[in-house]
Amino acid sequence: MTGCLIGAVLAGCSKENSPDSTNTGTNSPAEKTKLKAIIVKHSLTKDVTQMKWLMDLEEKANVDIEWQQISADWDQKKSALFASGEIPDLLFNATQNSDFVQFNGLFEDMGPLIEKEAPNIQKMFSEHPELKALATQMDGKIYGTPRYKGIWPGSTATMFINKTWLDNLGLKVPATWDELEQVLIAFRDGDPNQNGDKTDEVPMDFNPIGWDFTPKLLLGSLGLPLSNSAGDGYFTEDAQVKNFYVDERFKTLMQFLQKLYGQNLINKEAVTQDYSKFQSLARGNGTTAKVGFTWGWETGDRFGNELKDQYISLSQLKEHADSTNELYWSNDYYFQNYGANAVSISASSKKKDAAMRFIDAFYDPTVSMQVLFGGMNDTDKGIKDNGDGTYQVLPPADSSLDPGSWKWTNSFADNGPMYIADELKDNLKLGTDMQSVLKEKDIYTELLNKADPKTNIYPQTFMKYSTEDTNTLAMNQANINNITDQKWANWLTTKANIESEWDAYVASVNSSGLEQNLQIRQKAYEEYLSTLK
Repeated sequence: MTGCLIGAVLAGCSKENSPDSTNTGTNSPAEKTKLKAIIVKHSLTKDVTQMKWLMDLEEKANVDIEWQQISADWDQKKSALFASGEIPDLLFNATQNSDFVQFNGLFEDMGPLIEKEAPNIQKMFSEHPELKALATQMDGKIYGTPRYKGIWPGSTATMFINKTWLDNLGLKVPATWDELEQVLIAFRDGDPNQNGDKTDEVPMDFNPIGWDFTPKLLLGSLGLPLSNSAGDGYFTEDAQVKNFYVDERFKTLMQFLQKLYGQNLINKEAVTQDYSKFQSLARGNGTTAKVGFTWGWETGDRFGNELKDQYISLSQLKEHADSTNELYWSNDYYFQNYGANAVSISASSKKKDAAMRFIDAFYDPTVSMQVLFGGMNDTDKGIKDNGDGTYQVLPPADSSLDPGSWKWTNSFADNGPMYIADELKDNLKLGTDMQSVLKEKDIYTELLNKADPKTNIYPQTFMKYSTEDTNTLAMNQANINNITDQKWANWLTTKANIESEWDAYVASVNSSGLEQNLQIRQKAYEEYLSTLK
């Protein structure tokens, strides 16, 4: 490989011509250890060689990195790269557990290197032993370092309702599904945005069921404890791995949503719209809101600065006024704060010690803050050092960007290797967006505290599987998703009799591989539970 790695397949370039790559230290470039690296980054993230904090880190670590930057279609591109057996020294945000199984021998066991060259990572493992467990594969080896940012909230989604619309129509905040239905009808008929057009309001909008901002969160109304995004429908209840797509409570939810859809209370494009369209609709038109009830991360992110003040967070709803189900909200703390495989090293690298030292530098507490929020310097303008042991996330230097977009543009953000040590929680003032996130999600604190790590939290990130089980899970899941994705969409948008179809549907999902997947996942879950103190 020369220049940009497998240039015909991957897009990106090195920093050789970057204005920020000038060597300002005492060492000449010839004395530095040259390494090649791939980083899989967010589409918003700028050329990483333009990040001064990163160039300073290379200087401090005495390395010269030729960066290959990937912003799209990595899953397709990596297959060709990994199969070739020729990978760069370092891979940032580019690997997952199944890669270590499928391409056995391609990646270096970092365990011995961590003991030799990585005091920051050793400290992280000492303070949070679960992070070492997260990084350790079934063969006892570490092929990727983890990431940790314990300052993020315990839930991904917030349920929002337009309080201005409620006030305009003289309505109370709904507390049950029945009350929500009546509110949505009023939103449909009452011109709540008061622009004289009774047809431009969308009473309810959401992502497809399997995504984060969806009505699956209403399963908590029925006593079903979701956690960690409930990927592909998996959750745990009484220490048993289950799947909500074949749970009777999912049937109840779909019957309710079908009823709403049939009354024109749900966005007709909810099934097919992509995330950008989902977001843009909620941004409305100037100060005229278009959406009444929905889910999202935070009001500014979901509705934009002009509309955000119209919306309030809504606590979990009861199904009916006399319902006695235990209420839950999805506990996503592991999903939000823990991550696996932030960086890996090629087993064929000739410079493993230098590579490991560079990785370890990211886990210095002050560097980790910059990985997440941007540089602590006058060029990057991400964080301010107050000089007294405290730090402050700065507002965007570009006033046209919201804080979240600014972060994703100017740093590795959530995709980077980091350890936001617990002692920083009281010494780091977050940006206005994250302050808003934490405040808006505070309404769920009591519900989140019901989560028991040993019975009804399913931390999929921590699960480990053998090669055979990994392949079986993937093959079965493709068959399962083919059924569930089509069926929930059909039930929502037609008058199909969900009750009469339910038993046959459940049987087909189970026979397509779900029963086997549940057995495999239960075994891995029990092995995980055995590691808890």
